[in-house]
This record gives sequence, structure tokens and C-alpha cells, in this order.
Amino acid sequence: MAISGLGSHYISLFLYVVFATFLHKGAAQTISVQGQNLVTNNVSVVEGETAIISCRVKNNDDSVIQLLNPNRQTIYFRDVRPLKDSRFQLVNFSDNELLVSLSNVSLSDEGRYVCQLYTDPPQEAYADITVLVPPGNPILESREEIVSEGNETEITCTAMGSKPASTIKWMKGDQPLQGEATVEELYDRMFTVTSRLRLTVSKEDDGVAVICIIDHPAVKDFQAQKYLEVQYKPEVQIVVEFPEGLTREGENLELTCRAKGKPQPHQINWLKVDDDFPSHAVITGSDLFIENLNKSFNGTYRCVASNLVGEAYDDYILYVYDVLTTTPPPTNTTISAFQDSRADGAPQKIDHAVIGGIVAVVVFAMLCLLIVLGRYFARHKGTYFTHEAKGADDAADADTAIINAEGGHNNSDDKKEYYI
Repeated sequence: MAISGLGSHYISLFLYVVFATFLHKGAAQTISVQGQNLVTNNVSVVEGETAIISCRVKNNDDSVIQLLNPNRQTIYFRDVRPLKDSRFQLVNFSDNELLVSLSNVSLSDEGRYVCQLYTDPPQEAYADITVLVPPGNPILESREEIVSEGNETEITCTAMGSKPASTIKWMKGDQPLQGEATVEELYDRMFTVTSRLRLTVSKEDDGVAVICIIDHPAVKDFQAQKYLEVQYKPEVQIVVEFPEGLTREGENLELTCRAKGKPQPHQINWLKVDDDFPSHAVITGSDLFIENLNKSFNGTYRCVASNLVGEAYDDYILYVYDVLTTTPPPTNTTISAFQDSRADGAPQKIDHAVIGGIVAVVVFAMLCLLIVLGRYFARHKGTYFTHEAKGADDAADADTAIINAEGGHNNSDDKKEYYI
């Protein structure tokens, strides 16, 4: 019976396979043959993509090359594919190379592939295919959506179903942070990784992005981010609207209290520290107006603003000058301070203590000056009386004392007569 060309081809292939199987059973380990080198390489491929398996020979002497799968089934014998898996396709075949592609790779394709060279003895080289499974989209969750300044919050980032396990990194703005990771192993060497980040926030963190970065060989620039929403107590500033220079008697004073916070301050109050508020002062919202100033209005005026987080205040020290005063004001200033809503809120008295200390120093200096001047005048007065009474102690009577007190003029002015 005649055998067609196609039938002869399959018979030849069958004989090759039988021969190859026989040689494989007789060779259990890889043996190098002098003058011929069988080379392959390991492959890492993302699930669903295409892997390229290469069997290369240096100085081949027409020996047969074949490729086996991890189950030792022949994928390609020379340029013929006995295996009925169309995902394997021949890319190149020559005496020195057998190049095969595997498309739509799945986890079941992972394992050790064998390149065989039919020499005496036969050679084998192994190519390990590793299938990478990227994680799903990172899941970012926070314990609370809104945080008050000074409090701690916790943010969780989860990378699910990856192979190998993912690594999670954290950034707050451009600042790296350290989280605490837990790894859960699933089926088929798949992993889910969860990282928890704990941080204490300040008002400067409001609107800053916290970024969860997934590091995995199958993906690049894989991340999720959340913007922090931080509530903070008000910031308060008193602005002098009028006058621009010195606050003099008879003039008007207008102050504006500027306050901002998150949430926006819901209450703004004016008060005078340690004293009653002027009866004719007018408060309109955040503005304070006092007309016809006089020195009885001197003191510290305070604006207090509050919201749900806490309260804060700013102080303005008023000193009313005489009409003709031109010296720049040393005390008309604002002093900012902040206090938590849980604090006792006792007003500060630092300015009064300073003024009292200055007055005490001035009084002490004046007392010292008076004592020195008194001692000086007392000493000079005693000397005067001593000279006035000089010679009185040795006089026999009052007339002699007077003569002696006059400095002995009789002796000094003695007249002498000369007769010729």
C-alpha cells in the first residue's frame, strides 16, 4: 500500500519521538558536551501576557532540538508541534535555535520547561517560567473622614490577590511614612497585603495628600491617595482701622477682629481684661468702635473667637495720649494668644506687672537721689557754722569772741609809725 507524503512525515515524527523518549530515559541529569553548549533562560511573565521560551545551541552538529513542558510532554520537536495547544507558536527554528511563544499565560502554565539536545549523551537545559499576578486596585480606607488637630487617625491600604506579595509604601506630601503591614496567603501562592498607617495631624495637614504606593514587579506607578481634612481652632488677629498713628484724647478708635478656622468661627466676643467695658463702646459683629477717647479707657481689649474645636484670642493694649503728644506709642500693640476650649481661660496680666515694676524702679531711684542730696547739704552746712565760730572757744568774754571771729583784723592791719 502506497504511503502519502503527509503520512511519511508523521511516521518520521513518530520515530523521532520514540527515539527521543528512549534517550530521555537513559539520561537523568544534564551533561555538558565538549564543543556544544545548550543554553536557555528563565522567564517572568504577567498573567495574560506572552512568554518567549528560547533553546539555543552553540556549535551544533545537526543534533535534534526539542522543547518539553513541565509534565515532560513534547511541545516542539524541531519545527513540529505534537502538542495540541495552539497557544504555543513557533517563532524561529534553525540548527542553533528553537524559539517558541506561549500566549495568554495563566497560573497553570508556571513551572520548569526543558530544552533537549539529542547528542551522545543527550543534553538538557531548564527554563523556569514564573507567572506574575498583579494586585487589584488598592483599597484606601480611613477610620474617620474629618479629624481635629492634635488627634490621631488611622488609614488602611489593601492590595488584594497578587503573586508574589506586594509591598506597600506611604507618603504624606513629599514626606515618607512608615506603616504596619500584614500578609495573608491565599490559594495558588496568591497573597493579600494590608498596611495600616497611624499619624497625628496638625492644622498644616489640612488638604495634604496621603498616598499609598503599591510596589509589585507586575505593575508600575500603582497608587491611591486621600486628602486629609483637618479641623482646627480659630486664628485671631486684631486690626486697627482708625487712627493710623497715636490714639489721642478726644479721637475715635475703631478695631476689627479677623478670625478664621475650620469650621469657621461661629462666635466672636469683645471684652476688656480686668475692667468694665466702656459704656458707650459700640460692637458691630467683629468690629469695636469707641468715640471720644480719654485716659480712663486705657487697658487691654480682647477679641475671643470660638468654633467646635476650641477658642483663641488676640489682645490690643490701648494707651490714650495727650492731644499734643508726638512720641510714638510704646504700648499700643496687639498680643495674640491661643487657648483650648478645655482650659480655664484666665486672662494674662503680664502688662500690668511690667508697668508696676517700672514705677517701683523709678520711685526707688528717686528715694536714693533724695538721700544722697540730703547728706551732701547737711555736710556743707556744718562746715559753715564751724568757720563762723572759729576762735570762740578760747575767748574770755563775748567781745573777745567777736574780735577773734572777725579773723584777727587788729593783728593783720596793725599800723606802724616811723619818726625821722
